[in-house]
Amino acid sequence: MASTSDPSQQDAVIRKQKRGFPIKFLVPLIYAPVLPLIRLSLRRNPVVRDRLFTAVLAGAFAHGFYLVTDIYDAESK
Repeated sequence: MASTSDPSQQDAVIRKQKRGFPIKFLVPLIYAPVLPLIRLSLRRNPVVRDRLFTAVLAGAFAHGFYLVTDIYDAESK
């Protein structure tokens, strides 16, 4: 087994961390302003407004759950 001070192992860890831009962490910046816009723009159609708002909110919670379980999964390995 190679120790963590082995330079080849450190290079592999650095390359693994520099894969690319973590867009999955910026998704809340997209759907956070969408929620109030749904409420304001669909004021005259409450049925569609409530269903769309619920669907976007459920998607936001599902995305958050995915991120949290992904982090916990990475820590357990």
